[in-house]
Amino acid sequence: MADVAVILGSDSDLPRIKECFSILEEFGVPFEVRVSSAHRTPDETKEWARGLRARGVRVVIAAAGGAAHLPGVLAAYTTLPVIGIPIETALAGGMDSILSILQMPSGIPVGTMPAGRAGGANAALYAVAMLAIADGALAAKLEDYRKKLARGVMEKNEKLQAAGYREYIRSMESKK
Repeated sequence: MADVAVILGSDSDLPRIKECFSILEEFGVPFEVRVSSAHRTPDETKEWARGLRARGVRVVIAAAGGAAHLPGVLAAYTTLPVIGIPIETALAGGMDSILSILQMPSGIPVGTMPAGRAGGANAALYAVAMLAIADGALAAKLEDYRKKLARGVMEKNEKLQAAGYREYIRSMESKK
């Protein structure tokens, strides 16, 4: 049984949100993945959304680009929390997708993540945080994850301080 349902408007979006899957796996959160379109398969999308709660799903993550109606359509058919991931497009780096997901009418909220790589990662982490409200073990894993992030920043600063900023920049550029 999946705690999180991830739905994408197109299979071409799968690689764009791969960090979402990696993070859910890292935290041991069971999830399902589906491709369905708010525009091309509206009936199937509606029926899938209406059955989420009965299947035990607790959080929905929906990725869509362009008009990006998928997260809003899902939010109209379920009272579960819906997190929208705007997919980057050629038009202003995905600003069209961001605004389509962000500008939901009052009463039908959708949490909106950034476009790009951070969107998938943050959507998964936000879902984990929601689930951790009622799961102490998951909350502890999230706390450890954040400590690991902090350690990484401190280690980078130590290297910067030891090398000086010019040498540190050179070492970063040589890794590219």
